[in-house]
Amino acid sequence: MKLDISKYFWDLNKEALQETRTIFKNHYHPMFPARLVTLLSRCDKPHDLFSLILKKDFIEAWPRVRSYWARLEKSSEFRNWWQTIYEELVREYQKKEKKPKGSPAFSFVKIGRAIRDARIAKHLSQQEVALKTHLKQPDISKIEEGRKNITLQTLIRLCRVLEIKQLDLSADGER
Repeated sequence: MKLDISKYFWDLNKEALQETRTIFKNHYHPMFPARLVTLLSRCDKPHDLFSLILKKDFIEAWPRVRSYWARLEKSSEFRNWWQTIYEELVREYQKKEKKPKGSPAFSFVKIGRAIRDARIAKHLSQQEVALKTHLKQPDISKIEEGRKNITLQTLIRLCRVLEIKQLDLSADGER
């Protein structure tokens, strides 16, 4: 059942209500943030909102809407409340996202092995390497397993700390 928006937009005539219904169908519409702020400042029921717009559209539009709302009011309890709803939805959607399955790329595995071998040769723990490279220990573990895509800058930091001069990425280990 679609929400009767006149309940929240009592100040609009019939044509404006129809236009608002159209605006809510497209979260990219330039008037979407303004209309949504009006609705959210008068509505305290997520069920009502999500009978009008999709949750994924709310998640995508919220940063823009929040920014618009912040320009109108510096402090708003309603905005903070909807921010909490947004954060819960994001967490819910992140849980639903499936992580890619399969084996890591060969080059990541080779780099990870080289880093692990150098760390062990220097008698360092993952925690010690993490502290010296400003990373977290679980990230070091994932890097060593080849399960983390790292930046070139991170690779350079790891090589400096572990004094790795050269990485061999050839398929069979020979040139």
